Amino acid sequence: MTITYDDFARVDIRVGRITRAEPFPEARKPAIKLWVDFGGDLGEKRSSAQLTRHYDPDGLIGRQVLAVVNFPPRQIGKVMSEVLVLGVPDAEGEVVLIAPDQAVPNGGKLF
Repeated sequence: MTITYDDFARVDIRVGRITRAEPFPEARKPAIKLWVDFGGDLGEKRSSAQLTRHYDPDGLIGRQVLAVVNFPPRQIGKVMSEVLVLGVPDAEGEVVLIAPDQAVPNGGKLF
């Protein structure tokens, strides 16, 4: 399926910095609760991400990540996930985060 540029432009992907991360043992699949600061009007948003294979909560704090910020909030267990943190699967299907390779201002929009 192909999409138009206008379709792509409706997906609001921003960079943010993880300010807090905690284990989420009550999730159906192993996950980590994240708090991501996008700065400006977006501020801090929460998410749940299945990152436990390659990341531990303490090692995530301070990392910049990309996330979709204009999906409606979704209840995941006891966590209301407000953004979708983006990653790609490794050879075993485990999530590897997508991030800028240099520091950029929080809230920057992917285009």
